[in-house]
Formats: sequence, structure tokens, C-alpha cells
Amino acid sequence: MKRLYSIFMMFSLVALVSCDLDLYPETGYNEGNVEVNESTESQYNTREEMLGLRNKIYSDWTKGIQEYGYQDFLIYTECRADNAYCGTNTAEIMQIEANKQDGENVNVTRDWGYYLSQMSNANEIICNVDSILVKDPEMTQEDADRWSAEARCWKAWALFQMSRLWGPVPVVNTIPPAITSENIEDVYYEYFPPQQPLDVVYSQLVEDLTFAIEHAPDVTDDKFVFTKGFAKGLLARIYAEEAIRDWNKVAELCTSVENDYGYQLCENYGDMWAYTEADAVRNTKESIFEVQWTNKSAGNWVYMMFHRNAYDNMANYSWAKWVTPSRDLIEAYKAEGDTERFNTSIIIDQCAWQNYYPGDEYAFNHKVPTNVSSIIVMRLGEIMLLHAEALACTGDLEGARTLVNKIRKRAKIAEYKTPFTSQEDAIDKILKERRLELAFEGHRFFDLVRHGLDRAKAVHDAMPQKDIYWQDRLPLTQETILMPVPQGALDDNPTLVQNPGY
Repeated sequence: MKRLYSIFMMFSLVALVSCDLDLYPETGYNEGNVEVNESTESQYNTREEMLGLRNKIYSDWTKGIQEYGYQDFLIYTECRADNAYCGTNTAEIMQIEANKQDGENVNVTRDWGYYLSQMSNANEIICNVDSILVKDPEMTQEDADRWSAEARCWKAWALFQMSRLWGPVPVVNTIPPAITSENIEDVYYEYFPPQQPLDVVYSQLVEDLTFAIEHAPDVTDDKFVFTKGFAKGLLARIYAEEAIRDWNKVAELCTSVENDYGYQLCENYGDMWAYTEADAVRNTKESIFEVQWTNKSAGNWVYMMFHRNAYDNMANYSWAKWVTPSRDLIEAYKAEGDTERFNTSIIIDQCAWQNYYPGDEYAFNHKVPTNVSSIIVMRLGEIMLLHAEALACTGDLEGARTLVNKIRKRAKIAEYKTPFTSQEDAIDKILKERRLELAFEGHRFFDLVRHGLDRAKAVHDAMPQKDIYWQDRLPLTQETILMPVPQGALDDNPTLVQNPGY
């Protein structure tokens, strides 16, 4: 049986048995409250309960990813680079665009809690699923391994996103037991986990995704499932990060994703976000993992944050929208003659506000065109360009050019006819291609950062000088690549320390 403890009540109980409140202050794990078991035994007893937890992975994604994992992440990735203005005068997003965020920022605070909660929810499966093999004869080893693998994909996604935003972060692998005067010193750090250095964070990511690659479901036509293909794609992203960088592993993993699971580029770029009068497109052959909604009466709400719902044209269209495409991005599409990707990613429409453009010709992010359009978390086009990056960084410039040209051919723009002249030239062209191919999918800022502060800073700091519609920005530094640890988290958890520069 579970019981919800407030941290204040829990440590008040400890005080009655004369524990040291200087060592164990009145603070909170996971935003002030924790769910703990009253015994060391798992509260789950049946396969059906585990299946319910597994299914909850996906229902949670349809809720939480909209605000925290997509809408907010676009502010961190598109608006901190050159793809989009923040869009409104909402203080918390204006601070992030201007590089003036602090530990009180509302978005930063809520997103820290979101990612920690997702890892905690994943642990409910990972830490309990094997015990059901003993308790319920209906449970099989295949069930246990598969559901644990799906949960590990979920947890790895959350931990990776969190590490890119905050650097060293807590790594939670247990479900805290009920706290008593006898065990408080043993379980203290389960309730108040400290940040772990990036080598520990990435070791956990590799461990979880290696398990998932072996045990996750095979790829089918249902792309709203964590599969082996997703696990390999996510691990490829991870090995591209400086803390664990191995471009050969990136290339190997990308090659497998491209060749082993039946993924193919869609014939037309816009096919992935297309819709008819009846429904939006989902489960394309290019999609590796997407979050889906299938009921127009209870679909996503995130469309309203960026533009409008094609199925209810005037709903929620009386206020300014977030993540407004920048003039710089529009010019980048025009410079390449890239009308297909432009017309899919950006729509020009009329509106009642004029924050960045005239109201009769306003630019909007168009990658959630309906309330049943999927949020595409991973797709083959991205993996191919990551593969090109890995090849360029290991000296195979011709292999990199070949992959980039496949993406450009699909976009119906001119392919590169002459070889890349150097690794630097190749990376410049690949990052430009990733910008045009992956706009509003949550990659741009971290694509730049992956190749060093100087490259990211050159883009970040230049925008206000190029375009008066950008806010003045504090210069990007090595410290402010990361977000501040929320002040509330520091207050709640005495083991946490603030990131340098804040």
C-alpha cells in the first residue's frame, strides 16, 4: 500500500526520535512530495498492473510532452538560436530568448520537475517488473523484458533532455522505501539525490539503451511505440555529445537504423505533416517515434500555441502565438530555393497582432497544423543527417555529401555537385541542412553547441544585430549554454548545487 508523505511531516516524525535536523532538513524530493511504500515489498502484484503502468507511458506522453517536452523545448532550441522569436511578451520565454533566465524562471522550474517525474514513473516499471514473474504466473520473461525496455527508453529520453538543459543532474534508479529513524541515513540520498557528473549520466543512458536495443519491441507500422529503432537512434544522438563522443559508434548506430528496420524517406517532405478533411497523417514510413492523437474532440492542444487548428479554424486564435519563425530562417529557405520545406514548416496567415510581422502577412510555425497531428520525436531524415555528421567527423567527406544530397533531393533543391573541401566545410553544410530539414523539431541550438561554444555563440549573439525584432541578448557563455537549477529545487534538495554562472 502507498501513502503520500509531505516532507515536513516525514522529518517531523524523524525529529521525534532525535535525528539530526541539521543533516536532514525539511526539504522535498520531486517538488516537495514523495510517494513511498510502507513496506519493502512492491505494491504491484499482477501482470495486469504492470501492463497498466506500461500503457500509462504512452498516455502520459500525450499529456506532458505538449507543454514540457515540445512547446518549452522549442523555446530552448529554436528561440535561443536563429530559427524563431519567442513570439509573445510572456516573461519566462522572453528571458530565455534573451539569455537572461534565472532560477526563478517558470519554464525552467516546471521542466526540471517534469523530467524528474518522468524518470520516477519509468522506475515504477523498471524496479518492479521482475518481481511480478514470481507473483503472477501470467507474467512472462518476454513481457518483463519488453516493458522494462520501453520504460528505459522513456527514462533515457527524459534523462538525456535534462542533461542537455542542465548538465549534471540527478540520476534516480530506485523507488525510495518508507523512511524510519533506523534507515534514514541509508535512504537519505534516495529522497535527496545529488547531481551526477556527466560521465555517470551518460553511463546510465548507455546501460538503459543497450538493454532496450536487445529487448524493446521490433518496428511495426505503429510508430507510437518505443522500439529497437528508437533506442538505437537515441543512443546515436547520445554518442554525438562531447561528454561521451564516439563518431564511429554514431555512424554504426545510424547505419543500423537506416538499413535494419524498413524506414524510408517519404517521397515528399510535407507528407509527414499532411492532413485531409477526415484526419491527419500518422505512422509514415519515415517516422521512428511520434506522439499521436486520434480523436478530434480530445486531441492535442499544442496547435494553439503556434498557429491554429485546421479543423476548427478560429478556435483559440485571438492571442499572439509562441515560436514565431524568424526572418533569418525565412531568408535561409529562400536562399536555397527551398519552397517545399518552407511551405511545410512555415505558414503565412492573417492575425490581429503585429508583434513581429504585419498582421495581414504574419509568419507561424506550421508543424502542428491540426489537433490530431503527431509530434514527431525522431525520424529517418534526422538520423541520416546525424550519420552525415559522423562521417564528416571521421574523414569520410564523400559519404557525408552523399547522405546530405539524398535529403536535398527529397526537398527538390540542388544537390552538392562538388566534393566537400574539408571537415569544417562539411559540418557547415550539414548544420545548414539540419536547420532547414529539422526546423521546429527541437534541434537547432544543440546542433550548434555540439560543435563548440564559438559556433553557437556566433549565431546566438549575432541575431539582435541582424534583426531589430530580436531582443537584446546577453552574450552566450560556456556557463549559460546550460539552464540554472531552479531555486525551488535547490531549496527542497540540500544536495543540489547551482550551475556556474547563475
